[in-house]
Amino acid sequence: MIANTVALHPQLDSTQLRQLADTLRDGDPLETLVDRWSFNNRQELLAVSASSLGLEWLDTDEGDLPADAMEGFPMKLIHRHEVFPLERGPGWIKLAISNPFDFAAVDSVASALEVEVRPVVATAETVQRLIKRNLGVGSETIDGLIALQRQAGDVEMLEELDADSLEDAEEAQQASVVRLVNEILSEAIEVRASDIHVESQEAGLKLRYRIDGVLQKQPTPPEMNQFRAAIISRLKIMAKMNIAEKRIPQDGRIKLRVAGREVDVRVSIIPMLHGEGVVMRVLDKSNLSFSLKGVGMPDSVYEKFQKLIRLPHGIVLVTGPTGSGKTTTLYSALSEIKSEDNKIVTTEDPIEYQLDGINQIQVHTKVGLTFAACLRAILRHDPDVVLIGEIRDLETAENATQASLTGHMVFSTLHTNDSAGAFMRLNDMGVEPFLVANTVEGVLAQRLVRVLCDDCKEPYRPDVDELPDDFPAEARLDPRLLMYRPGGCENCRRTGYRGRMGIYELLVTNEEVRQLASQGASSDLIKKAAMQSGMETLRMDGWNKALAGVTTIDEVLRVTKAD
Repeated sequence: MIANTVALHPQLDSTQLRQLADTLRDGDPLETLVDRWSFNNRQELLAVSASSLGLEWLDTDEGDLPADAMEGFPMKLIHRHEVFPLERGPGWIKLAISNPFDFAAVDSVASALEVEVRPVVATAETVQRLIKRNLGVGSETIDGLIALQRQAGDVEMLEELDADSLEDAEEAQQASVVRLVNEILSEAIEVRASDIHVESQEAGLKLRYRIDGVLQKQPTPPEMNQFRAAIISRLKIMAKMNIAEKRIPQDGRIKLRVAGREVDVRVSIIPMLHGEGVVMRVLDKSNLSFSLKGVGMPDSVYEKFQKLIRLPHGIVLVTGPTGSGKTTTLYSALSEIKSEDNKIVTTEDPIEYQLDGINQIQVHTKVGLTFAACLRAILRHDPDVVLIGEIRDLETAENATQASLTGHMVFSTLHTNDSAGAFMRLNDMGVEPFLVANTVEGVLAQRLVRVLCDDCKEPYRPDVDELPDDFPAEARLDPRLLMYRPGGCENCRRTGYRGRMGIYELLVTNEEVRQLASQGASSDLIKKAAMQSGMETLRMDGWNKALAGVTTIDEVLRVTKAD
């Protein structure tokens, strides 16, 4: 790891340094001084302060530490003072520190190791990233230390817990275990994880977060393995599961408030070879934004889809694999058409988000409340628009077609590879081809691609021979072709990507498609007819977004196949 000394001007004078020391000591926000002294941000202020004091400035936490940097360093000092060892030499140690005036921290390290301490100034965020990356999530709790975080960072349960009096429950309720689980949850929410995987393996506990659709392993201290049973028991208590039952799968839900944000966590626990495995789906209500424009829908698709969702009756399907954003698209569509003039009823399994002004029904298969049963009941409630979470079987499919024929607008999802495959999928379920042809008004296929990080994406000129065979010919022949690839910075956790957006393929059922569907034609024939009518495929939309510098060729290849 390299710490750079920066010489920025003007230097801070003694009065300014004293004011800065007082602000850091009192824990006041640095933004006041940033504005008063005309700095761009806190980082620049701290960098200049380091230079004014003759200290080094650590502008990044990127790179590997020397093998001996942490050797013999007391872990309690790292968490107590929020410092981190960077480099060692004979009789000295370089120490990353966010407060260059924290002489108590320097003295504590100097006396504990009996060496000269050479402070290297960094932001508090950089020091925290160093700690988490090198010691792992939960390291502070494992050491049994009290978390020195602001109250806003705490995890607060929104429902009362009813813990059993079992030994496992008592262990799971210990303060250290509670803090450890809270830290895992708050860290996942902070890094925008959609899923948390806690996996029991022979070597011990493995923790992974799914960020922007890709699983990323999280470092954890080896000592966490001894807390494995307690961690899983704590999660069971929070999700109101049977803590004593370890032989069958269980599902539950946790409602939390993290840093002032309400978060729902769906918990699934399955017994596996080396213990129970836990997967938690994180639904951050504060990040909800249901807008068709906001999910990356091209103008041409947006205009056609707007017309489809406003039809008086018929079926509109959204297809794609699990986790491709189908529910978000449907919720966005309902949000655009809801009004006091129409009644919208949904039946879902599960209800992922609660929408104002829309009536939502939770499916309960165990008591006979299936999608089909819900739909029959919904039609007696005089709805204008009906959303069926998923068409899974013949009964649901037939009820959906009958609902559309009796003057209702029906939205639903279907698992197919592309838009044209929806017609054959309904036929395979047993719905008559002429019914499918006369009720399905449009099919939207979609996938999610990762978006390049604006702070670190790199322009490059691709080698023509390396471009995929179906890459747009005009762009391939353009000698000025400029593409972008991922870089890697602190804002995107070194991945080069931050966030996701959709790529879309909208098939509108015209007369030719309707005729082919009524004859039970193959999906290839239907797709060909739709493309002749101007349909852009998933792959085409992906190439357009890659050419626009929003995503990469690799991302398009990852989620689509060639036409």
